[in-house]
Amino acid sequence: MLVSVNISAYNEQDYLPEIFESLKNQTYPLKNIEVVLVNAMSTDNTRALMDQFKEENEHLFYGVKILDNPRKTLNTGLNLGFKNSEGDCYLKVDAHSQIPTNFIEANVKVIESGQKVCGGKRPTIVQAEDDFSKTLHIVEESALGSSIANYRKGDTSRYVDSVFQGMYHKDVVDTVGYFDEKLTRTEDNEYHYRIRKNGFKIWYDTSIESFQYIRPTFTKMIQQKFANGYWIGLTSHVCRDSLSLFHFGPGVFVVTLLVLMMLTPISFVPLFTVFGLYLLAVLGLSVFEISKQKFNPTLLLIPFIMIAIHFAYGIGTIKGWIFGFEFKKEYFDSEDKS
Repeated sequence: MLVSVNISAYNEQDYLPEIFESLKNQTYPLKNIEVVLVNAMSTDNTRALMDQFKEENEHLFYGVKILDNPRKTLNTGLNLGFKNSEGDCYLKVDAHSQIPTNFIEANVKVIESGQKVCGGKRPTIVQAEDDFSKTLHIVEESALGSSIANYRKGDTSRYVDSVFQGMYHKDVVDTVGYFDEKLTRTEDNEYHYRIRKNGFKIWYDTSIESFQYIRPTFTKMIQQKFANGYWIGLTSHVCRDSLSLFHFGPGVFVVTLLVLMMLTPISFVPLFTVFGLYLLAVLGLSVFEISKQKFNPTLLLIPFIMIAIHFAYGIGTIKGWIFGFEFKKEYFDSEDKS
């Protein structure tokens, strides 16, 4: 079975060498692997690293293609890669990730067993070794971070709504089409919803595992959470069924606090009760996480980081809800024109 590995990258010079080394060491026959690299007009050495990889290693693989994506976004890059893939299956690999040597082989075994779309565990990892970076990672992996989604953890193989770094049989892509290029950050949600809507199932298999690097700084993490929330808000206007209640939690929470703040002339009790219970949950989880670690002062920042990412995501969602009315009009107007 020929597998087309699609990697779309923008300024990923710090991460690509590790991905490339992992590809060369895959247990799956390299001659059955096509590597499709999409450069989103990077301004660092990303394109040069791609060129070097192709020059030095193309003879090992079925082939190595390098494509330039002037539109720069991930969804357009994935579509460009898929459209230029020759494989029986398309495997999406995030440039910001780490894959073990058996990653492709594990995916192929699941597809050969009869599944059409599959993926597996997605723990997060951190590149830096300093204490604060490790603290950011603790927050990301916590129950109130980003690891509650059912496709990121779990010890039971089962059908799920979505997967990280999915492998898609060509039959699925031929039937469903490509990623929605109007959804910049929620393309996976919408695509997997469309896959399920077309009668296919998405299989989560515990034999498959890959790792995603978290954002390396507090500022970048906050920016990521805000942008994620913003696109959840926008997407809720055009494809609400592709999202779960989990996605709306921070936005609903922030709206609730705002409403209760407006009611404080009548009574402070509702606001204090809701926010107090939230703080208790955050502090309780923070103490639990700190107790599992060898102490360092940055661990004391865990509750503050948790609160910051929740509010960044929630405020982003609210902004998306507000701007979503105009986005919805533009979204469907562009569909009518096409």
